[in-house]
Amino acid sequence: MVRRFLISGGGTGGHIYPALAIADELKVRFCNCKILFTGSSSRMEMNKIPKNGYKIKGLWISGFNRKSFFSNFLFPLKLIVSLAQSVKILYKFKPNAVIGTGGFASGPTLFIASLLKIPIFIQEQNSYPGITNKILSKYADKIFVSYENMEKFFPREKILNYGNPIRHRFGRHDELKKEKFIKKNQINLSNNTLLFLGGSLGSNVINQFVINNSDFFEKNNYNVILQCGERFKNIINDNKSSNIKILPFIDQMPTVLSFSDLIISRSGAIIISELSFIGKPVIFIPSPNVAEDHQTKNAKYLYDLEAAELIHENEIDYKLKNVINKILLSQKYRLQLARNFKSLSNLNSTKLIVKEIEKYIK
Repeated sequence: MVRRFLISGGGTGGHIYPALAIADELKVRFCNCKILFTGSSSRMEMNKIPKNGYKIKGLWISGFNRKSFFSNFLFPLKLIVSLAQSVKILYKFKPNAVIGTGGFASGPTLFIASLLKIPIFIQEQNSYPGITNKILSKYADKIFVSYENMEKFFPREKILNYGNPIRHRFGRHDELKKEKFIKKNQINLSNNTLLFLGGSLGSNVINQFVINNSDFFEKNNYNVILQCGERFKNIINDNKSSNIKILPFIDQMPTVLSFSDLIISRSGAIIISELSFIGKPVIFIPSPNVAEDHQTKNAKYLYDLEAAELIHENEIDYKLKNVINKILLSQKYRLQLARNFKSLSNLNSTKLIVKEIEKYIK
C-alpha cells in the first residue's frame, strides 16, 4: 500500500528545513510513499522545495501585516481562495496524514484536512509559537515541540517534546570539499575563524557590522566568513579586506561549520538545533522583526542555561567585539559553551516524529 503525506509550511528557512527533514525521514520509513508540499505561491518554499526533489503546490495565501492595515485589503479573499485550493489539493492527493511546520501557508491546508478527518500534526520549532500554530493546535492530533513548558500555548495531552528535526547532512562533512573551500577562499586555518549567519533572508545589521569592523578582524588575525543573504549580495563590492569572505548563501554549511571556531548567528529555532548538533560556541543576535519576537525568547532560553551568548541588535556596536574576544581568548569558556550547547541536541528527533505519525496511519 502506498502511503501519502502532505506537508505544509514555509515563508522562511525555519519552517522549510524541518519540513524537508521530516519528508526525508518519511521516505526512509515508507520507501514507496508519495510526498507533496503546499506553501505560499509568493515565498521561498516554491524554489527551495523543488530544489530538494519534492513537488509543491502554491496557495495564494499571504501573512497578515500588523503594521500596515491597508496592505491587508486582499487578505480575506486570499484566505477564501487558499481554502478552496486546499480542498482541491486534498481531495486529489488523498493523504494519509498532513504535517504542518508553521507559517501562515500551513493554515488553510491543515484546517481543511481537519474537516476531512485526516490526521494532522504540528511541528513547532520555537519556544513561543506563532499565531497559525496556536489556532491549529485545537485540531491537531499531536503537536511536536522543542522546548519545555509549551502547555502554556498548546493542549498538554497533545504535546510531545522531541526536539527540532534536522536533515541528515548535518554532522557530516566531506574532507575533499572542505579542502577545496579553504583553498578557494584562501582561509588560513592557523587563525581563528568566525562564521556570521544572518538567517535565510540575510541581516543588514550583521552585514554592516562585519564591513565596518574589518580593522578589528585584521588586528586580531581573525578569518571571517559572512553569509550575507541574496538580497544583500551587493555588499560584496564593499569588502576591502582579505580577512573577510562574503557569500550570499552557503550551500556547504556542514563543511564551513566543521572548521569555524565561533559562530555569530540569528536565533531561529532550526539554526539553533543545527548548531547544537555541531556543538560549537555561539553568539546569538536575535532578529527583532519576527512574529512574537520568538528569536529573542529562543536565545534568552539558551543564555540562561549558559549554552550561548546573547547580544541584542542595539548592543552590537559597543558589545559584540568584546564578547568575541572573551570567547576566543579563553579556551575554558569556549569549551564550556560548546559542551552546554551540545548537551541540548536531540539526534533522534526526526525519527521519533515519524514513528509517532505512523501510529495514526490507517
